[in-house]
Amino acid sequence: MNQTALITGATSGIGKATAEIFAKNNIRLILCGRRLERLLELQEKLSTQTEVAILQFDVSKREEVEKAINSLSEKFNHIDILINNAGNAHGLSTLQEGNIDDWDKMMDINVKGLLYVSKAIIPQMTKRNNGFIVNIGSIAGKEVYPNGNVYCASKHAVNALNKAMRIDLNKHNIRVSGIHPGAVETEFSDVRFKGDTKKAKSVYTGYKALQAEDIADIIYFVISRPYHVNIEDLVVYPTAQASATILNRD
Repeated sequence: MNQTALITGATSGIGKATAEIFAKNNIRLILCGRRLERLLELQEKLSTQTEVAILQFDVSKREEVEKAINSLSEKFNHIDILINNAGNAHGLSTLQEGNIDDWDKMMDINVKGLLYVSKAIIPQMTKRNNGFIVNIGSIAGKEVYPNGNVYCASKHAVNALNKAMRIDLNKHNIRVSGIHPGAVETEFSDVRFKGDTKKAKSVYTGYKALQAEDIADIIYFVISRPYHVNIEDLVVYPTAQASATILNRD
């Protein structure tokens, strides 16, 4: 095994699917998340294919991030690939009716969390002049839609940070890529609608949404190109989706 990948938000959705395809391709894994039980289950499952370490922490807590990454054993402390996947959406309301606690959660995880994890790992990449960072954004980082306000702002920040990383790390030979999915059928909507399963399911009815495995396949394609190839920015929709708000439903 020549490469080690650290994946945030690895316990479900795109993060979990990415871990699975990386394991099939003999990439050593560092799986990060808040839910220890799920981390342990995934570690047990994937350890038959590759070496797997787990780190339980909240990306929005800077001290937790630093402590967790500094705790890695020598076997896992050479990180070749960083997948900044952890993110969330809370609520769907106008700014004037928005919940400030929801805003804090989105900005803390989607923006500050990405920064904390990146800052903890980038120095070793710049020291080696080698590495690959993949930032998982959203079409919400490319356009603003009704009631998306703060979530869209957080993902616009991810889009900007992806570009900034590419500029700042260019002289260090580090590849940086942003992948921005449209509608992906994961636990995303369950979180956004705070457990209202009826509303969450309605987001994906009447058309074939993207699956987590679809994005994971794309992530693996991006990181497996020859090193002189950097796929900088990808927007990925299901066929039924034309924009954030235009869906061809049955």
